Amino acid sequence: MKKFFLLFLGFLSILFTAQVKDPVKIDYSIQPLGDNVYEAVFKATIDDTWHLYSKDLPPNSGIPTEIKISGDDVELIGGVEEVGEKHDEYSKAFKARIIYFSNQVDFKQKFKIKNPEKLAKIDAEIYYQTCDDKICLAPNTLSFEKSIENGKVLETETDVAADTAEGIDSNSIKVASLDIENTLTDCGIASETPSENYWSYLLLGFIGGLIALLTPCVFPMIPLTVSFFTKGSKDKSKGKRDAFIYGFFILLIFVLLSVPFHVIDGIAGNIFNEISTSVWLNIAFFVIFLFFAGSFFGYYDITLPSSIANKSSKAEDAGGIIGIFFMALTLVIVSFSCTGPILGSLLGSAVTGSSNVPMLLTFALAGFGVSWAIVFGLLALFPQALQSLPKSGGWMNTVKVVLGFIELGLALKFLSKADLVTKTFLLKRELFIALWILITIGLVLYLFGIIKFPHDDKKAKISPLRKLFGVLGIAFLVYLIQGLIPSERPRLTMLSGILPPVNVSYFHNEEDGIFGMHPENDYFKALALAKKENKLILVDFTGYGCENCRKMEEFVWNEPDILPLLQEEFILASLYVDDKEALPEDEQKSIDMGGGKMKKIKTIGDKWSMFQQVNFNNNSQPHYVLVTPDGQIINKPVSGYMPKEDFKAFLQCGLEYFKKNKK
Repeated sequence: MKKFFLLFLGFLSILFTAQVKDPVKIDYSIQPLGDNVYEAVFKATIDDTWHLYSKDLPPNSGIPTEIKISGDDVELIGGVEEVGEKHDEYSKAFKARIIYFSNQVDFKQKFKIKNPEKLAKIDAEIYYQTCDDKICLAPNTLSFEKSIENGKVLETETDVAADTAEGIDSNSIKVASLDIENTLTDCGIASETPSENYWSYLLLGFIGGLIALLTPCVFPMIPLTVSFFTKGSKDKSKGKRDAFIYGFFILLIFVLLSVPFHVIDGIAGNIFNEISTSVWLNIAFFVIFLFFAGSFFGYYDITLPSSIANKSSKAEDAGGIIGIFFMALTLVIVSFSCTGPILGSLLGSAVTGSSNVPMLLTFALAGFGVSWAIVFGLLALFPQALQSLPKSGGWMNTVKVVLGFIELGLALKFLSKADLVTKTFLLKRELFIALWILITIGLVLYLFGIIKFPHDDKKAKISPLRKLFGVLGIAFLVYLIQGLIPSERPRLTMLSGILPPVNVSYFHNEEDGIFGMHPENDYFKALALAKKENKLILVDFTGYGCENCRKMEEFVWNEPDILPLLQEEFILASLYVDDKEALPEDEQKSIDMGGGKMKKIKTIGDKWSMFQQVNFNNNSQPHYVLVTPDGQIINKPVSGYMPKEDFKAFLQCGLEYFKKNKK
């Protein structure tokens, strides 16, 4: 057990120290060869133990490296040449030959310029995959731009120029005056990057695990499994020890389920931060949650292929610790029809609610596994407690059906986020509430036995506990109905961040803005207005799918001692980092991120997300910055949901400094 415990601690330490892997460095250059002939060279430097596939990789044996050189006046000469130590060997995994390079390789492509007198723009791209002996990273694409004029190779500036003394380019990303390291004052509250609330996800997973234990797929297995360990061995202490090992393996298996997400995050950087506001991802989650609801209602079962369970079950015969591990694995697989939707809910919550998805999932799944491990461990230690467990029966199906109604409500959250990101605003706040009211009515009718589902006992009596939950459902129904009544102040504050914003409403007129304010959605327009009115700018990095942004607006902005300040003293610049509207073609460009990496700016959200990262070294929302009319940062920016007093101190600090030094 000590060895397994140390192994588990080592595994967790790897997760906590995981970093983005970048084992290949690409340098790109163009070498003149004379007579208008040039050679594009991609020099790849590869870390030890890693390798890069050749362009001549046989079919079905990996992803070959691809080189593309293009331009209006470019004529390619021959094919791509590879220069480096080439390895050609048979792969048992692919059952085919693989050709790859280690340490270093140059990919060269000769080309000719048709009109040497004319400025020729050369676009280059390399697509490659790198692997080591254990893992392969996702394919990567890097693009480069250079120009050739009169035989001379020119470096094309791919980063957007900073503002100059004469004025500010409204298309720029880096703004020189926004110096985050040298703010005008240090008053206000300490600038803190909000930490992810990992423990809340651990608790969420723990509660989810306890709920899953009450489902028909899992609950009947508790006494059977515990009895096996406590009675299957003449040595009672050994039986209990094996039961604890069994619980440990259950925890380990659930934690291991999060490993693929750490790998994805490692190979794609902040991919989860980008896909969390993806329209299609949120629509997909909406459909998946509807599918989960149907399963909980009993119309069909979600199961893994039976072959997986059969193989795992056969492996139990190995005996000893290995056999116990496969017993735990079998339990997880067999119970998937009930646990799958619950685990899917945890996944959906993490993916669309945070930029650090892998670690949140690790904590959530660990909480899920801990709840199971504790139950099996304690019952193994005190087997007499088995007699006090309630008997299996129709109440377990009631738990499943209630979860089905919850899944329906959660599905609407994802549909709402897709609606907000696309700016269609079809799912208004009142319509969302009305749909939740209908779902709650259905839940209440079910709890009182008025409607039934396929697996319900047609003649079952309604227990007092079930009636109590029905009464709670009625209370929640009354609470929801308040949200349909027009009000100057937001109602249903408990659901803030889940419901659509207060300005996405049938009762809201676009001309009214938000709380009487009309925020600019462009920093440079806000800056021009601030110069005209000689006011401070409150830069608000926000998102249509940002729950904490909605909480700040409804709980903090709307307070009597905050709202007048925002309305009268500041120019509000709300910059949406998840706005999917495409930029005009002349504003779409690539930003050099260093190390040969390019970031394509295609949408409004791309622009303001990169603007935030480049100028403020931050990518969280909400993120607030106070800027003077001449474009200087007053005090340290603040992030995340915060108490009203802290936000007020932040605003008043900047306001007092500005008034004292006002030009």
